[in-house]
Amino acid sequence: MRFKYYYFLLLAVGLLMGVILAMQFRVTKEITKDTPSQERSKILSQELEENIKEREKLQLRVYELRDSLDEALVGPELAMLKEELDRVRGLAGLTEVRGPGVEVTLKDSPNALQPGQNPNIFILHDEDVLSVLNELKAAGATDISINGQRIIFSTEVRCIGPTILLNKNQRLSPPFVIYALGNPETLENSLKMKEGVVDSLQPYGIQVSIKQVDELIIPAYSGPLIFKYAKPAKP
Repeated sequence: MRFKYYYFLLLAVGLLMGVILAMQFRVTKEITKDTPSQERSKILSQELEENIKEREKLQLRVYELRDSLDEALVGPELAMLKEELDRVRGLAGLTEVRGPGVEVTLKDSPNALQPGQNPNIFILHDEDVLSVLNELKAAGATDISINGQRIIFSTEVRCIGPTILLNKNQRLSPPFVIYALGNPETLENSLKMKEGVVDSLQPYGIQVSIKQVDELIIPAYSGPLIFKYAKPAKP
């Protein structure tokens, strides 16, 4: 709503300036009409005087609107609006964040494939990565990235052969290095709990390394934001 307010102020200033220019143009145009010079001069003089008065009124209105706009731009409302915008951008994953957390590295099994064994059970799949992500989220992770790619509200993790497709445009291959911000001890314990995510991957030789880090840096999301059905809510 505040953006609309500033927009209408700017629009009003532009409209008034346009009216002023139109009046000046009309006075100039009248000079070319075929009327006797004395009569034409009298008519133009009257119109000019009226236009000057009207222009002065409009000019005063322009000054008033500009003053209002200046006050709005330097007032506390703009600072509050910017603070709210920064907060929302942070929640949406559009800004870089840093803080303590865990670094989780996932690698395919190094075990040699035996005759008759299915090779797919020894490599990482999208469900394995999703299991780790879901467990971290459930344990309170606030921000997550995989191989430097930010995870946001619309992120999809899909399996494409020996790789995964992230955010519909990033193809990643193992090892997968996951950064998660949050309480390092809590996040690590959630993955290592009995019969948890790590235990479910160990029978297949999938390698999982978890390291607590004092400060991690997770970049801002840089991909496209496409909404097929969502629309801005009406005020």
